[in-house]
Amino acid sequence: MIYPKIPLAQTVVQLCKLKGIKHIIISPGSRNAPLTIGFTNDPYFKCYSIVDERCAAFFALGIAQQLQGPTAVVCTSGSALLNYYPAVSEAFYSDIPLVVLSADRPKHLVGIGDGQTINQKYVFKNHILYSANLKLDLKDEKNVPLNEELPIIKNLEDKLERFLGLQKSIQSHNEEEINVAINHALINNGPVHINIPFDEPLYETVNALSVSPEADDVKPKPRAIDDYTLKDCLEYWNASTKKMILVGVNKPNNIEKKWLDELAEDDSVIIFTETTSNLHHKDIFPSIDQIIAPLNAQKEQDLQPDILITFGGLIVSKKIKAILRKNKPKQHWHIDVKKANDTFFCLTKHIETTPNQFFETLLPKITHYVKSDYKDNWASIKQQRLKKHAEYLNTIPFSDFTFFNSVLKSIPNNVILQVSNSSAIRYTQLFNLNKTLEVYCNRGTSGIDGSTSTAIGCAVSNIKQTVFITGDLSFLYDSNALWNNYIPNNFRIIVINNRGGGIFRILPGHKNTENFDTYFETNHHLTAEHLSKMYGFKYETATNVNDLEDCLKTFYKKDKQPKLLEVFTPKAINDEILLNYFEYLK
Repeated sequence: MIYPKIPLAQTVVQLCKLKGIKHIIISPGSRNAPLTIGFTNDPYFKCYSIVDERCAAFFALGIAQQLQGPTAVVCTSGSALLNYYPAVSEAFYSDIPLVVLSADRPKHLVGIGDGQTINQKYVFKNHILYSANLKLDLKDEKNVPLNEELPIIKNLEDKLERFLGLQKSIQSHNEEEINVAINHALINNGPVHINIPFDEPLYETVNALSVSPEADDVKPKPRAIDDYTLKDCLEYWNASTKKMILVGVNKPNNIEKKWLDELAEDDSVIIFTETTSNLHHKDIFPSIDQIIAPLNAQKEQDLQPDILITFGGLIVSKKIKAILRKNKPKQHWHIDVKKANDTFFCLTKHIETTPNQFFETLLPKITHYVKSDYKDNWASIKQQRLKKHAEYLNTIPFSDFTFFNSVLKSIPNNVILQVSNSSAIRYTQLFNLNKTLEVYCNRGTSGIDGSTSTAIGCAVSNIKQTVFITGDLSFLYDSNALWNNYIPNNFRIIVINNRGGGIFRILPGHKNTENFDTYFETNHHLTAEHLSKMYGFKYETATNVNDLEDCLKTFYKKDKQPKLLEVFTPKAINDEILLNYFEYLK
């Protein structure tokens, strides 16, 4: 087998292999050539070549999201690394393991005006679990004349340190740092950065390894609830007649059904879920905004829980956040092994375990159900809302709202649904979805920038069909996502094109002015037609509900190429139809 000659490159590649990091997304470059040689010549790795580093990182994120394990991205030095930042921050807030491997110039070439060079150390310091800065192999530095380093004090000190033996061996340091970084990604679920300096020559190869690194085998310890916390929780639980469980972004099949069944029997408990919660039960309350948006002040107070229990990722609904910040629960417990956000400004407990472990510990110790009408009252409101929702659909013309009604009903069973941010995910929240779907959205930072790339990464790594629903601005923003050779033929994109950022028409502002149209809504007349042709997608369009439903009949069926359906809706009425919807529900 062919290996890069540089021992540091061999060490990085071998430790990735020992740690089980199989999927490697490489962006072309020269400084990262030793890593590229190492990964692409080892049949263990599944390597992908993606030119645009921003797209590459979101593509990797989509794979990691599905595998629930780390993927690695590899780039050259300089600004290439900075293009990973949007995906790194998304991985940081969404708890997705992403290993960033950045090639760098040697220390003596940084800060002297050399090309394609920036300060790469700790560049992600505010959004990273761990930053490892590796050291050059001594044999790679031997060609650097000492007199070239003498004027640079930091490099002279480094040189003396190396030769006087005042630090660990370089190899030991590098192995330790790589192990620590990857362990953080594996155990704590998040992004890590390994910065790797290489000196020229970069392309030399050998037929045998010169290093034999060892991987630390570190496993997370299960966290039990301590007796004091459990006793306190039980006392509050047994004394409370209004308990709300609010679930954010959650992996499919992550909560055992027996706990949902048991909670559903308790009349003092209501469970609010979102589209991204991936939880289904006949007695839970999906479509939060549909239920709570029409509430008056008194009803909002009636909703106020004694205990709020949250788990999962970030919450989409602004309305539930506003209500609970105004009508704060007496107790807010967040269940997560890693972190607890004080989203409602009243956090009282961070219970550092999994939801299943929490309910397994708590619920069997509850000896009786508190008498309460909390769930029944809200179940009645839920039924009223569903009835009004169905009525409203029969009164409105073709629009964004009817688009989502038709599309979401059309998606076949057992499909992975990826949804972009902004209007797309908020509309999706208003509809009850097929419970066989798995729903994902980049809600860590809620940006529109990498949704398409993430969806394609998901499609590549899962044999199930992936369907991606996105708005026009999000799609056009991330159009380089289509620039790769890995998109499966069963991948489907549905673009809702309302000629701009439709969500800004819903928010307060001065609509229908030149300033608004240019700088907020960003009007345009672009379509996905030519992009579809260039990247080998079968392209279809619809401009009314009949055309849309005709297209959807065959859209998901097997084909020899991926498909893109672009649906044009009338932007002038979309905001009115949505705002009137919440009025109608009253």
